[in-house]
Amino acid sequence: MWPAVFIALIAFAVAVLAVGWLARSRAARIALDEPNARSLHTVPVPRTGGIGLLAGIAAGWLLAGAHWPWAFWSALALIVAVSLLDDLRGLSAAVRLAVHLLASALAVLTLLPEAGGLTVAIAVLLVAWMCNLYNFMDGSDGLAGGMACSGFLCYAIAAAFAGNTQFALLNLAIAAAAAGFLIHNFHPARIFLGDAGSVPLGFLAATLGLTGWQQCDWTWWFPLLVFAPFIVDASVTLARRLLSGARVWEAHRDHYYQRLVRLGGHRRTALLEYALMAGSGALALWAMTLRGAMQYGVLAAITAVYLVLLVLIERAWRRPGVAHD
Repeated sequence: MWPAVFIALIAFAVAVLAVGWLARSRAARIALDEPNARSLHTVPVPRTGGIGLLAGIAAGWLLAGAHWPWAFWSALALIVAVSLLDDLRGLSAAVRLAVHLLASALAVLTLLPEAGGLTVAIAVLLVAWMCNLYNFMDGSDGLAGGMACSGFLCYAIAAAFAGNTQFALLNLAIAAAAAGFLIHNFHPARIFLGDAGSVPLGFLAATLGLTGWQQCDWTWWFPLLVFAPFIVDASVTLARRLLSGARVWEAHRDHYYQRLVRLGGHRRTALLEYALMAGSGALALWAMTLRGAMQYGVLAAITAVYLVLLVLIERAWRRPGVAHD
């Protein structure tokens, strides 16, 4: 098995080179993200960066000797294919959701072969939701790539502490490839992930989180806390829009990170979110070393912190003079 540093460097380098080529070559015109009333950018930007990110992950996984069941590879291929097709041609929300549910069911049945029907159903919905929420949260320069760096690095550290070296390397490769993508995506972004990058990252965050739980590398709440900056924002925003009667399938600018961008800009939002990601990840790793009752005490405290942060953003957003157009 190749050393961890070498695997990370190769995944990073392949992603940097592939994403850079996709941003500068004629391939940049294959799929352009044109600004509209719901966008946070003002000029057309290529949205093919996810292809380069996946190339970096593939290189790292090849060196790490990734061995997944064929059904998992098939599910991942379905996710990548429908997401790429959506970037290139555009697909209806119903078609995308149907494929996400199918791929999620295929992956969950493979990863949790002995789980009961209710557990499988909940897991399928969680995986499909993670696919979509990661896509929803990919709307600000450096945000989705930063979450991938932080989240999968935490997965890698936890797996390494659990003695699962190969699983740690697989997660490390994703984190390193995401860092390579960030070289071109931090503000001002020269390229975006597109659905072909964001949706597979959500799928991997959920399925590798389930895998680590199934292998007893971590407890059930660990992936939720590691990716809490995205999960909390997307889930609370969805609930808020459902309660208000909004059409939740339509594009919007109601996410808390979108409000932060409009209040303080892409760079400041990214740095604030990075601090939140690092804090959530560090607390998740620390809480894993505590006894059961203390773990849940930490979770309760972190939940309270997130509620306070949401309230503070809401209050800042509703200050007089803030433009809500």
